[in-house]
Amino acid sequence: MSEELLYYTRSGKVECIHRGNIAVVDGKGRLQYSVGQAEKKMFWRSAAKPFQVLPLIERGGMETFSLTQQEVAIMTASHSGEPEHVQLIERLLAKLGFTTADLTCGSARPMSGKAAKELMCSNLPYQAVHNPCSGKHSGMLALAKLLGVSAENYAALEHPVQQHMLEAVSRAAGLESSMVETGIDGCGVPVFYLPLKHMAQAYAKLGKPVENDWQKSTAAVTVIRDAMLKYPQLVAGSGRLDTAIMQVTRGRILAKVGAEAVYCLALPADGLGVALKIDDGGNRPLAPVVLSLLKKMEWISASEFETLSDKFPFTQKNHRGDIIGTVEAVF
Repeated sequence: MSEELLYYTRSGKVECIHRGNIAVVDGKGRLQYSVGQAEKKMFWRSAAKPFQVLPLIERGGMETFSLTQQEVAIMTASHSGEPEHVQLIERLLAKLGFTTADLTCGSARPMSGKAAKELMCSNLPYQAVHNPCSGKHSGMLALAKLLGVSAENYAALEHPVQQHMLEAVSRAAGLESSMVETGIDGCGVPVFYLPLKHMAQAYAKLGKPVENDWQKSTAAVTVIRDAMLKYPQLVAGSGRLDTAIMQVTRGRILAKVGAEAVYCLALPADGLGVALKIDDGGNRPLAPVVLSLLKKMEWISASEFETLSDKFPFTQKNHRGDIIGTVEAVF
C-alpha cells in the first residue's frame, strides 16, 4: 500500500500527512528503489507527453514541417500560457496550416498567474491556446496532416492519431497496447492507465535512448529528449518545478509533471527513470517530495538542493510572513 512521504508541521506538531508511491527503474524495467507500490496503476496524465509526440517525430514530421527544437519542446509541454508559449503555438499552427480554432483541448485559464492577470486586465478571454495542453494538441494536428487523414475528431480514441499514440506510449513503457487501459484526459484526449514502474521505465529509456530498445526510433527519442532539456522554459514555465530542475541541473535531469500529482524524471547519465504519485492528487507536496528524493538519492549536489529549496521552501509561513511550521520528508 501507499506509504507516508511528507509531513506538514505546525508548532512542532504534525498537522497534515501526504502519502504516495515512488518507483525508480532502469531502462530494462529493473527496480532500483521504491517506496510503497511500484506496481501501483495510475493515469499517466501529462507526463506521457514526450511519448505522445514520438509518432510525429519518428515518421519524419520534423523534416516535413521544418519543426524547430522549440516547437518539439512545446509539444511535450504543460506550459504556463505565458506570451512566449502562446506566440510559439500560434506560429506553429500557422506553419501547419491550422488555427487556434482547430484545437479541441478547450479554453483554459493560463497556469501563470501573471499571464492570467494580464488577460483579465486587458479584458481578453481565456482561449484554447492558453490551455497547458495546446502544444500537445498542435502535435496531434501535425500528425493527422502527416498521416494524410482528416483532423476531424482527432481526439477520439479510434482516430488514427490516437491509435498511433497509444502504440507509442505502450512501446515506451514496455507494454503491449492491449495492456494499457485508457480514460479521458482533462484536455479531451485519451489518457493512459498503467503501473508506475512502467512509466519510470519509459523515462529511463527517454534519458538514455542509445542504450535501450528503441531500434529505429532511437534518433527520434533523442530529438525529443534534447529539445526538452534545451528549452525547459517551454516545457513548463516561470516559477515551475520542471523548469527549475532542468535549469539548475543544467540538463542533467529531465523533469515532467502530470496532473493529479503524477511526476516523472529521467537521469540520462545513470540510465534511470522515476515515476511517483501523491495519493491525494494535490500539487502542494510535489516539490518537497521530488526535491527530497533527488537529495536522498544523491542525484543533485548540496548547492543544487539549496538553490531549488530556496525556490520551493521546506517551511510554512503565515500571512505575515512568519515561519510557523516545516515540511518534512519521511521516506
